[in-house]
Amino acid sequence: MATTEDRRETDSGIEVKPVYTEEDVAGLELELPGEFPFTRGPYADMYRGRPWTIRQYAGFASAEETNTRFRYLLERGQHGLSVAFDLPTQLGYDSDDERAVGEVGRTGVAIDSLADMELLFDRIPLGEVSTSMTINAPASLLLLLYELVGEAQGVPGERLRGTVQNDILKEYIARGNYIFPPRPSMRLTTDLFAYCAERLPNWNTISISGYHIREAGSTAVQELAFTLANGIAYCQAAVDAGLSPDEFGERLSFFFNAHNHFFQEVAKFRAARRLWARIMRERFGVANQKAQALRFHAQTGGSTLTAQQPENNVARVTVQALAAICGGAQSIHTNAFDEALALPSERSVRIALRTQQILAHEAGGTDTADPLGGGFFIEELTNELEQRARELIEHVDELGGAVAAVEQGFVQQEIEQAAFAHTQQVEAGEKVIVGVNRYAEVQSEEIELHRLDPEAERRQLERTAHVRAERNAGEAETALERVRETARGEANVLPPMREALRARCTVGEICNVLREEFGLYDAQHT
Repeated sequence: MATTEDRRETDSGIEVKPVYTEEDVAGLELELPGEFPFTRGPYADMYRGRPWTIRQYAGFASAEETNTRFRYLLERGQHGLSVAFDLPTQLGYDSDDERAVGEVGRTGVAIDSLADMELLFDRIPLGEVSTSMTINAPASLLLLLYELVGEAQGVPGERLRGTVQNDILKEYIARGNYIFPPRPSMRLTTDLFAYCAERLPNWNTISISGYHIREAGSTAVQELAFTLANGIAYCQAAVDAGLSPDEFGERLSFFFNAHNHFFQEVAKFRAARRLWARIMRERFGVANQKAQALRFHAQTGGSTLTAQQPENNVARVTVQALAAICGGAQSIHTNAFDEALALPSERSVRIALRTQQILAHEAGGTDTADPLGGGFFIEELTNELEQRARELIEHVDELGGAVAAVEQGFVQQEIEQAAFAHTQQVEAGEKVIVGVNRYAEVQSEEIELHRLDPEAERRQLERTAHVRAERNAGEAETALERVRETARGEANVLPPMREALRARCTVGEICNVLREEFGLYDAQHT
């Protein structure tokens, strides 16, 4: 046992001993990869059969500029696309809304209408790439726009592949980019499940996100527990809506953070698969192994990047990406080293992309499944994380489930306390951040940062105005009224929203109709 002075802990309070032996994993029985409960990976041959997808997140300013970045990445070996949307789009406001002033294209691409989506994927064959879209409150609308672009390219729905995040619960918990109250938002989520089952069978209908929970300051255990608790809530809502977990379970995916503690992160990913497999089988009676096996995307930790000595972030990102690989991620995004300062430049994006390629082709990242499986330390950490996360999930259950726990503020408070404790430890020097509270030095070298085109917002406003001027006003108004009527009832709201988008209604106009029918969520008065 370590002395008090030499005590080491992970951020979840798990004590790390000086040495681990077989006594720590007595009775350990490891299944093969691809076998229940999938601790070692969802597929038997893992990366030997198919390497992880390199999916670099991108989006800024206008659809034209983001399209140029997408094609730049694809030409340099990226396998799939990942779309970042600006704040007005995430909140269901058009670019010409007075609340969008100064935010258009700042943190992602602005998408107001079908015209923008057509430009975003110009000369990109949607039948040949998979696309992930990080969008939640208006997720249905962005997916429908993608489907309409596919139709225009002659690509049927069954050939479209990708993921829409569609995880509204973590917005109430960690990010704040919600529109409607939780319960009508859950209706939109499950309506999307049902719609894709019928029209886009190969689309992943949700990416249940722990990433933003961790970015908000949670521990690894909290990230794991609250993410899976949200997953339980989505599954229950889908079951209550009459959907089969053996069917929709195949199209669920998860999104985790790859943080700095390499060994804890590997163990966290392994524990996540084991926990979820048992949840699906024991809670929901799922017999389909494809619906039991958790698949996930990992992104390296944005909150771990430092503005001081930003070159150090290359090392951080490499360690985090390797943890995701050793933990069995299905797709990975590596952050650019300059993201604590600005949107990534082409140079920093290329370095981030090459980092994954080096790990795949030079570091042996694709050689074997679960390379650390059976290690005393990894297996004990996996067990410990699983047990602590299970206990926290049980507490969420006692509160009435994830939706009730969010409405009561429990999840938010737990994360806030963890974030505060972390900040105190950093400020006291108890947690070392290299280049920040230890080994700091005056920054001498300037880094060339990405600059947004100041004319991009003007062009976006002009295009949206042109869409409204050129469309058939009567058709647009009729289409919006059908959305309103459906929202008031119980039918799936996606088909009328698709037709409204086809009639060149904007994202903001449709969201305004839903705001009037569903109301707005105010965290200060719940």
